[in-house]
Parts: sequence; structure tokens; C-alpha cells
Amino acid sequence: MIHTLILTRHAKSSWDEPNLSDHERPLNKRGRASAPAIGSWLKKNGWVPDELLSSNSVRTRETWDHMGLHAENAYYAYDLYLAGPDAMLAELKTATGRTVMMLGHNPGIAQFAAQLVETAPEHARFHDYPTCATTVIQFEIDKWSDLQKHSGKVLGFAIPRELLK
Repeated sequence: MIHTLILTRHAKSSWDEPNLSDHERPLNKRGRASAPAIGSWLKKNGWVPDELLSSNSVRTRETWDHMGLHAENAYYAYDLYLAGPDAMLAELKTATGRTVMMLGHNPGIAQFAAQLVETAPEHARFHDYPTCATTVIQFEIDKWSDLQKHSGKVLGFAIPRELLK
């Protein structure tokens, strides 16, 4: 059985309000343009999640809202806020959807992407995972709890800057 993971870093956030905590920072203008570009790219390629696992930060929630996608199940967790790869893997293994989007933060999301794929895409920005970078990874597993590191096949990788040209 095929399972697909859409791994997305939040879009560019604003630093205009220095009194806001990191968790409460919203998207900036560029972030509000980047998220729909990634959403359109996903839809165009038929990669639409049926489940969302996301950090509960303001910027990850706004990224999802601006993508223009809908998932039957959406889960926002503080445990995914600034999570590392091990925490992200533990959360993913509880997923029930066939196509799951995980929305998070660096450096954890870049590290997680590198740990999941069998072969990294030949893209200069994959390993640093800029804001709103998205990798679509396919796994031949029966359920997410069967997921093993370095077993995913990359179907696509995109960064908004290239989509907005």
C-alpha cells in the first residue's frame, strides 16, 4: 500500500512586532504569497492531504490557511512546535491518513526530511529547507507505524521562490 507524506516548513514569518513571542509570530507579506503558491503546486500535482499534523504556532496555522487546502482531519500540537526529527517521527507514526501533511519548523523539519528519504533530491536548497519548502515523499507501507528511516521515494520538492517567478 502507498502512503504519501507532504513535509512543509512554515512560510516566512514577520518580525515586525518584537514583543510577540516566537510562538505567536504571524506570516509576513512574502509568507502570505508563498503559502498559496505551494498549495497550488500540490493541487496541480494531485498531492492533496487527507490529514494534517501541524505545530500549533501562529505561523504554521496561517501557512495552512493560506495554502487553500482542506484535510478531513487536522491536528495542531504544541509537541510539534520546534520539534526535532524523533518527535516528528513519533507523531507521524500515529497518523491514519493515506496522504499526510506535516507542517513544522527548522531545523527539525530539514533533518526529518533528510532522514526519511532514500535519496535526497538534487536541489541546492533541500538540506537547509528554506521557508515554505515542501517535499512530497512516497512510502510503500501498510500503515504509518511501519515507517522506517531512509525508505521514502521523493516525488517532488519545491520552494516558493521558484514557483513565484
